[in-house]
Amino acid sequence: MNPDYIIVGGGTAGCVLAGRLSEDRRHSVCLLEAGPRDDYLWIHIPIGYAKTMFHPVYNYGYYTEPDPYMNDRKIYWPRGRCLGGSSSINGLIHIRGQAADYDRWSAAGNPGWSWREVLPWFVRSEHNDDRRLQGTASHGTGGPLWATSIPEPHPLMEAIIAAGEELGVPRTIDFNGGQQEGVGYYQLFTRNGWRCSTAVAYLRPARRRRNLRVEVDARVTRVLFEGTRAVGVEYVQRGVRQRLRANREVLLAAGALQSPQILMLSGIGPQEHLREHGIAPRQHLAGVGRNLQDHLQLRLMFKVKQPITTNDDLRSPWRKFGMGWRWITRRSGPLAIGINHGGLFTRVLPESTTPDIQFHFAALSAELAGAATHPWSGCTFSVCQLRPESRGEVRLGSADPLAAPLMRSNYLSHETDRRCAIAAVRYARRLARAPALEGLIGEEYRPGDGAQSDDEMLGFARQYGATIFHPAGTCKMAPASDPDGVVDATLRVRGVHGLRVIDASIMPTLVSGNTNAPIVMIAEKAAAMIAADAL
Repeated sequence: MNPDYIIVGGGTAGCVLAGRLSEDRRHSVCLLEAGPRDDYLWIHIPIGYAKTMFHPVYNYGYYTEPDPYMNDRKIYWPRGRCLGGSSSINGLIHIRGQAADYDRWSAAGNPGWSWREVLPWFVRSEHNDDRRLQGTASHGTGGPLWATSIPEPHPLMEAIIAAGEELGVPRTIDFNGGQQEGVGYYQLFTRNGWRCSTAVAYLRPARRRRNLRVEVDARVTRVLFEGTRAVGVEYVQRGVRQRLRANREVLLAAGALQSPQILMLSGIGPQEHLREHGIAPRQHLAGVGRNLQDHLQLRLMFKVKQPITTNDDLRSPWRKFGMGWRWITRRSGPLAIGINHGGLFTRVLPESTTPDIQFHFAALSAELAGAATHPWSGCTFSVCQLRPESRGEVRLGSADPLAAPLMRSNYLSHETDRRCAIAAVRYARRLARAPALEGLIGEEYRPGDGAQSDDEMLGFARQYGATIFHPAGTCKMAPASDPDGVVDATLRVRGVHGLRVIDASIMPTLVSGNTNAPIVMIAEKAAAMIAADAL
């Protein structure tokens, strides 16, 4: 029997959609996920982030095209490939962004997307374990997605918080209540010491519903049309090509890289580019694949004067045993936290009126995120610009639907981003040399003493900068007057019927922070709009 709704992609947004839309037993839902089930143990242990970062099965392991603004380097872009998608392999950080981010979306001609209008969907999704936040207008309890506070202070993080206060940044317990500026511990998407992905939070409780069908290892190759109406999808499952019809709508939730790829493979996108690959244009939409944005991560690493880091834990067999024992017996300790303990949001550019940079502080250091730790006590101050002006694009490499898309990142192509990178590195160094950290932070390992001038610091950014895993914007939500718009404010694809895009690709501009919570909000709001249209 044909389902009412076909959801393409069982990642962060797709699991939310499947869970919410199947709540109404009058409607049938089919979720198609290109990867396997999320049954790998290290997906669910928070520190397992390091195990999945380069995993050949659960991670697409993409690389960008050589970036001319980054010394022609190909940048590694991990993306989740299993139920839960990137929410099954990400850094677990609970950040919504700034109220101004969403107000800008609304002011750009997207009614219904202001902070006041999206806040209820954040609240609905959330179960916040911090009693100080429960019952406030900004936070929820009883939602499926747990936001859990780190229960035990870490001496290095306590000193970093004190250093931030010495630089004038206030300590905070809540980066998500409307006032983002501050320094403190992050809340994590964990529940009782386990990762709380959207597959766990939304899909797992829904799996017993008879109106929900979940297919894994099912790679969608294109959307099927009759005239201008989307009527289903074609997909490959275990080598067999199949077709499935939808009674109502096809919902693309394949992410900021693959949703535009699927649209273009289906004949929706820049018509000249489609013709280059022998694809007959069905609907010319120049914006498909454009407007690609991402947060560029600059990782400053320092040696630590005391053996209190995760590097030290992992070097010692006894301390490694202790880490495992704490998690097994109490679901606590480093295995329950993951990589980053806390963060800091502040301003470094004179024109900024709200925070323009974000830190992730990790009590470990490694050459690459997720790689083996250094053989000495170390920590990482990872800093990113929150609202980059640089824009890249996603394009087809070929008409082969199983081939990876081409990703052109164009990091640091805009002057504002270069200024911010230099200012962010200078601020990170000021923070590391604050009096509160004098007894803990030792030698700067990277970028090191060789980077002092603006040009040298920019050179460090170009040589070592990497993604912080937040690609967005490639199916831009915009009014009809915007030539780069792909979807309208109800997330319907322009020029066709029965097709919506629901994931990070619809963001007109990247939110000021981590993207998991905003994607969940987008899917919650979309599910409600779809349900209302079905009445």
